[in-house]
Amino acid sequence: MQKVFLIVLALHLAMITVGQGKPAYVLYNNKGRKVSYKKMIRELSARDFVLFGEFHNNPISHWLQLEVTKDCDQNRDIILALEMLEADNQEAVDMYLAGKINQKGLDSMARLWRNYATDYAPLVNYARDHSVPVVASNIPRRHASLVFSGGFAALDSLPEKEKGWIAPLPIAYDSELPGYKKMKAMMPGHGGDNLPRAQAIKDATMAHFSLKKYQPGQLLIHFNGAYHSDNYEGILWYLRRQAPGLKYATITTVSQKDINRLEKENRGRADYIICVDEDMTTTY
Repeated sequence: MQKVFLIVLALHLAMITVGQGKPAYVLYNNKGRKVSYKKMIRELSARDFVLFGEFHNNPISHWLQLEVTKDCDQNRDIILALEMLEADNQEAVDMYLAGKINQKGLDSMARLWRNYATDYAPLVNYARDHSVPVVASNIPRRHASLVFSGGFAALDSLPEKEKGWIAPLPIAYDSELPGYKKMKAMMPGHGGDNLPRAQAIKDATMAHFSLKKYQPGQLLIHFNGAYHSDNYEGILWYLRRQAPGLKYATITTVSQKDINRLEKENRGRADYIICVDEDMTTTY
């Protein structure tokens, strides 16, 4: 209950402070210019895929994810995909959306993140109530752990059924992508070359299952940690390899002490940048 209270309080403050000259966030384009939410929705609604990069514990990210979903749904036939749901749990998700199981049943059948109830259930429940498909796009975490410990080759011995829960092997992989190189440099001694490979198998799998479910004319909105799509890499790199003709857009979340001017290091991360006050209450 305390977490729910903190989230409600944070969002309440986010809304009332806008009119008092102290907003909780400011929206920017990739060049660091302020942009209106209305313009962003208009432009997102003209795309085929949107990758929404979040901070997993940031209530502004989660609130805007729901608002973007609602508003794009007014303009387009949408489909949602979530990093936070794993591919082998797709059947449980589908059963929940169809009303065959309740929330308790979903809790018991699927591996849900600890902040699911506060941060992701609103998206899934909106989808259920409005007949919007939901893709459980991520690789099962135990399989990503195999790559972390044994590289891509560790997946070769998986049963065929389990290979159906990951991107088709072998996956393309570019170890020179800046995001993967930075990840390895930031965490020396933690997995070595296999750390970015574990990230890549997640990116490839999320792209694979999103494209597998996508139908022409739809707008697919994928929700993921910002690092999976920042700087037009990660998931987007795989999407563009497989479907270069589609129109993509990215959103990311950043945190700053002063949100009235986007810092240089945060420019160019995505098409739209949600700049949140660093004092914002977190959900965990």
